[in-house]
Order: sequence, then structure tokens, then C-alpha cells
Amino acid sequence: MAEKNLNSMSSKTRCSFRAGSRGADSFLLYCVAILALLGLGAGRGMAQEAAPKGAATKQIIFLAGPKDHAPAGRHEYEKDLRLLAECLENSPNLHGVSTKVYLGKAPQDISELKGAAAFVILSSSDARTNETHPLFPPSPTTDGRSYKGETAAYLNEFDKLVKAGAGVVVLHYAIQAQNWKARSYYMNWVGGLWTPEGYSQNPLGIWNISPVESSKQHPILRGVHPFTYADEIFCKFMGPMMDAKRTELVMATTTNSNQGAVGPTVASWAYQRDNGGRGFVYGGVDVHAAMQTEDYRRLLLNGIAWAAQMEIPEGGVQSSIRKDQ
Repeated sequence: MAEKNLNSMSSKTRCSFRAGSRGADSFLLYCVAILALLGLGAGRGMAQEAAPKGAATKQIIFLAGPKDHAPAGRHEYEKDLRLLAECLENSPNLHGVSTKVYLGKAPQDISELKGAAAFVILSSSDARTNETHPLFPPSPTTDGRSYKGETAAYLNEFDKLVKAGAGVVVLHYAIQAQNWKARSYYMNWVGGLWTPEGYSQNPLGIWNISPVESSKQHPILRGVHPFTYADEIFCKFMGPMMDAKRTELVMATTTNSNQGAVGPTVASWAYQRDNGGRGFVYGGVDVHAAMQTEDYRRLLLNGIAWAAQMEIPEGGVQSSIRKDQ
């Protein structure tokens, strides 16, 4: 399995990075085998021109894993993504959006995904055979390092869509990847991931979320104010330290979680790829009731729209939902 392979690497193949936030602890990162695949260029993209009414529609495809574990109200992948899709399509200040939501494995006919401006993934990871990631098969069913046959061919075609400029948004548990090839895809698509090898965390508790001061001019943070809410947040991510393509967006702190006090640590970032495509990651999106928190919802909607190369309105993407949603 991937964990065994990683832990058996010699000290010459280990890299040490910080967790990506001020005050975050240093941690040991077994990643040379992945980073060797990557080009660590620089540069951040600016927001695109606004899409007025009547402009060409941006299609955003949502890939929701099935509810394969957790009690009611948590890991409601389909409910969360359908709500976000509805908010985007009905926003009073964001125009030119169409959405599709797929449940379970992503469509195996790659033509169904062509033309998408962005893909949004919320699901379980590839770590267990009884859980489903829309793109990556369970790592225990592979050699832990690569894919073969139809799976390899399919992921190669999906990667071509991303290299052509499609945005990638990864939320919550979906940001964990065990297979080394899946990890290399994530590093290329969104600039990082979450791994369980001894240093990452995913506390469930009451979180205080604050925009990073130096990143407040980033379009994703338009209209996003500090907020407090209950969620499980994947944090302390694996990724290159001081990557100029990555903008850390919000810091998360908790003194009341099932893993004790944590923070401040990065919970979300934006990623500007060299090919012009974009990535957005948020470690939360576990507790469905959190969608009632407006600033949390706005952060997610802004991030998705930005990844799709849309101009984020002043004040952020507006949305409203019912109390029973």
C-alpha cells in the first residue's frame, strides 16, 4: 500500500516542508517521488472580465460521491453540491452559469465532461474499498503507485481537459489521496493534498475562520468576513513550501474539537496553474447545516466561480437558501 511504500523510503528521498501557515508546525513530507513529476513555476492569475447577461455560459460540473458513511447531516456530498449548484445558477449577481451534478463515479464517456469550465469534487477519498471517489479507484485495489488499463486511459483523458484550462475544485475528504499517481494529479491540478501519514489533521469542532490578511485582495475573498461555525476541517496539507502559484485564503483555529486545540492553520487556498487553469481547495464541507452560514457559503461559491474563470462580483457571489435546505 502507499503508506508502506512511503514509510520505507530512505532519508535521502524525504523532504521537509512547513504546513503552509504562519505558526503551523513543521512536518516531515515524503514527497520527492511526486514532486519530481512536477514543474514548480511561478505566477498568479488575475480575475477575468465580468460575464454580462447574454454572454457565453460557463458550465460547471459537480462530481458527488455517494453517501457511503457518516450519520445523517454529515458527508451529504450530493446535497451539498446540489445546493451549491442551485445557488450559482440562481445568484442575482452572477450570470452565465449552467451546472450538472453527477452522483457516484464520474461519467465514463469522457465526452460528457468536455467543455466544462470547472469540475467540483466532494466525496470520500480513495483510501478504502467501501468508499467512492468519483475519479480515483480505491488504492488498495491498485499497486498504490499507478493505474493501468481503462483507468489509466480515462484519467489521462481527464487530465487533458484540465491541462486545456478546466478548473478543479476539491472539497473536504476528497482532498485525501493514497495512490501516488492520484497524488501527482492533485499536485498538478490544485497544488496540494491531504495525507494521513502522521502529520495531517481533520478535527471536528467549532472553528473560527479568518481571511489571510495578505490575501484579502484575492477575488475569492470578496465579501468574505470572519465567521465561526461547526465543521470537520481537513488541514495541515501536503504541498511545496512557498509555492508562488498558491494563495492561502483563510486560516482556521479551534479550541474545541475532538482533536484538541488546533491552529492557526490553512484551511483553503487558490492555485493558478502555469497553463492558465485554476484550482481551489477547502478542507471543510462536512456538516451540511454549515451551508446556512453565509460567509462560508460565499467562500465556496466565490472559489468555484473563480476556478471556472468567472469574474467575482464586488461583495462576492450572492445567494440565499431556505432554512430547511
